[in-house]
Amino acid sequence: MKKEIILKITVLLVTICFSKTSTAQMQYTMPSEEQPHEGTWLQWPHQYEYGITYRNRLDATWVAMTGALVASEKVHIIAYNSTEQTRIINLLTTASVPLANVDFKLFQTNDVWVRDNGPIFVRDTNGTLVIEDWGFNGWGDYNFNLCNPIPASVGAAIGMPIVNMNSIIVCEGGAVELDGNGVFLATKSSILSQSPPNSVRNPGMTQSQAETIFSQYLSVTKFIWLDGWVGALDDITDGHIDGFAKFANDSILVTMNNADLTYWGLSLSDITTLYNATDGNNIPYNFVYLPLTQNNVVTAYGNPLGYKGSYVNYYVGNIVVLVPNYSDPNDAVANAIVQGLYPGRTVIGIDVRNLYENGGMVHCVTQQEPVTTSTTGLINFNSKESYVTHVFPNPFSTQTTLQTDKIFKDATLTVYNLYGQQVKQINNISGQTVTFFRNDLPRGLYFLRLAQENKVIATDKLVIID
Repeated sequence: MKKEIILKITVLLVTICFSKTSTAQMQYTMPSEEQPHEGTWLQWPHQYEYGITYRNRLDATWVAMTGALVASEKVHIIAYNSTEQTRIINLLTTASVPLANVDFKLFQTNDVWVRDNGPIFVRDTNGTLVIEDWGFNGWGDYNFNLCNPIPASVGAAIGMPIVNMNSIIVCEGGAVELDGNGVFLATKSSILSQSPPNSVRNPGMTQSQAETIFSQYLSVTKFIWLDGWVGALDDITDGHIDGFAKFANDSILVTMNNADLTYWGLSLSDITTLYNATDGNNIPYNFVYLPLTQNNVVTAYGNPLGYKGSYVNYYVGNIVVLVPNYSDPNDAVANAIVQGLYPGRTVIGIDVRNLYENGGMVHCVTQQEPVTTSTTGLINFNSKESYVTHVFPNPFSTQTTLQTDKIFKDATLTVYNLYGQQVKQINNISGQTVTFFRNDLPRGLYFLRLAQENKVIATDKLVIID
């Protein structure tokens, strides 16, 4: 009880302190999922809402996700209580998952869908990382009293400012897709629809009002709205966009073919709108189509669900991409397509069959926390530099070579780890190439900076594998 009181007081103080800066004057930007992560947040399944069988059937998926992510980023696990924490540690230890990059926060939750109820990490006008706490109402159908406070609890626990938006908008993280350059993609059915009554998120809210909110709190400059769910599948989210469309970068839109989108529940007009989508400069996106599963999904314990599964709901980590898999012939097809989109990362298939029975996949149960630039000192690795770089091979295990399009002289190559700590430096190098040896560096994601006369001339990413 004492800990709960202290946590509530801390949440209140953090919120009050942050509110001294008028949010009406502040603009917020959400870093792309593909940008470097400090870590990934997971809400671990438990027995206290839906029973022990529910929990046990999902554990393996969470163990697999944790094991895939810990090599290159923190995994922040929200456990229901200390008993669950001990149980989870035993599960991970039994599966030989290293615990060095795993930490725990003990918060009671209703369920596992941290993408929808968890913290939304954004940067304010000053570049400070803050948490937006969107309102969450359990999609209008399920208990949410324990899940809705999670963003505020996380913010208090890690000492991060909180932007309380509960009175501004009710919205789930899986309902919106951003291309990283100001373009917003969503369905009206999951944000604005006023029917059926039990799933209404924002009573009376107009499209214009929603766009004003998203323009400020996500720095959106262009909106692409689909009407959304028309009921082909039983979807408690009312048509979350992350089930069937995802930006791979600012020029690629990953989705499904016409027949599969129709199967998923989209109307012909929505399909037309999606296929005609253009970026902020009105340039058409390049489309990549992932299949549905070849067969209807059957859970790992033999329950036939009677419908197919989507591969679009994948999650991009620092050096891996977690793709939903269903023990289906199309798993290999989808994994290969996604691998082609992310050559610097390794695709790992995650068995989601039991999770999918409850309405979601990998992206639905993960939430990225970007690196904190104010403490890492990392430069913007997406900025346009005066020197074009090429690193090959990348990923690599022993050595790699950096090549530039111009000649540099008496330059310094500095390598940083994920947390912004300098791990290696090569001085007094000249020419157009420099060879980098791994030596004793562990596997993971690194960043390099090539500087000449105290001016950064090139940046890139390195991925070390075993």
